[in-house]
Amino acid sequence: MTKRKGHRKEREGFNIWRSYSDMMAGLLLLFVLIMCVTLFQAQKNYVEKLAEQEERIRLQDEYKTAMLEKQEELEAQDKLLSQQKEKLEEQNLTLDEMQAVLEEQARLLDEKQSTLEQQQITLENQQATLKEQQGELDQLQITLSEQEKEISSKTAELKKKQDQIDRIIGVKAEVIEALRREFAANDVNVKIDEQTGALMLDSNVLFAYDDVELSGEGQDILRQVLPIYCSVLLSDQYRPNVAELLIDGYTDTDGSYEYNLQLSQQRSLAVADFLLGIEGEFLDEADSATLRDILTVNGHSYSNPILDAAGNVDMEASRRVEVKFRLKDEEMIQELRTLLD
Repeated sequence: MTKRKGHRKEREGFNIWRSYSDMMAGLLLLFVLIMCVTLFQAQKNYVEKLAEQEERIRLQDEYKTAMLEKQEELEAQDKLLSQQKEKLEEQNLTLDEMQAVLEEQARLLDEKQSTLEQQQITLENQQATLKEQQGELDQLQITLSEQEKEISSKTAELKKKQDQIDRIIGVKAEVIEALRREFAANDVNVKIDEQTGALMLDSNVLFAYDDVELSGEGQDILRQVLPIYCSVLLSDQYRPNVAELLIDGYTDTDGSYEYNLQLSQQRSLAVADFLLGIEGEFLDEADSATLRDILTVNGHSYSNPILDAAGNVDMEASRRVEVKFRLKDEEMIQELRTLLD
């Protein structure tokens, strides 16, 4: 609206200059008319004087003195006419200059008018562009609103999943704490990973070097720790949450991968066989069936070696058997953690 008012002001300014030029033209015309009348009157006077002069010539002798006086008067009038002619020429020159100024002003007005027309076209184009951009903005606003609704829905879903993660993580922490309490109550000193709940068993104690048969000392250790570990996992409190009981064997980095894979598999299988052989001592039939359903045996060769403080492979520590558990939906937890991150 502001730009349109400005345009009207420019057009009003243009009308003022046109009125001014019309007024000046009228004044010029009036001035020319006055000059014509004056010239006409002068011409008339001049003719009359000529007639009188002829009359005086005819009466030259009689009126010689008077003729001379009239001649002087005519000369004075001629001089006056000359002066008036000079003034008229000056006025004509001034009028020419004013005409040139008016023409220049008219040219400037035409240029301004052309500029205004161009600006009007530009303004209309800008208004069309703004209208188009407003339409795009409205569409983006609609899309944003839809995305906000979708984000809100996903946020609520993620909150629900986060609650599930917290619950599962809480269960895992409870299981690990229960394992630690139970081992402490039975005065059994073992190493349990505080994050995963894995029970770390030294292969150097369980087996002779490069052997897959459990030693007597190893059997005694397993008879102490496995019943406690399995009893906690298969208790009424935690059994519904346990998805898998894993026995994983690892070796040091000496030898080929294939040989160490077979060695680690046989060692983890030996521990599993021992566990299945003594399960009746501490489990009832239902828990034994559950144990067989969830028990998994793996050999990892020299994968995941244990490093010392200097970053070198700790050969003795790497030779190990780990007994650990996996809760239900732990894969979902990892995926959700990735999504939440």
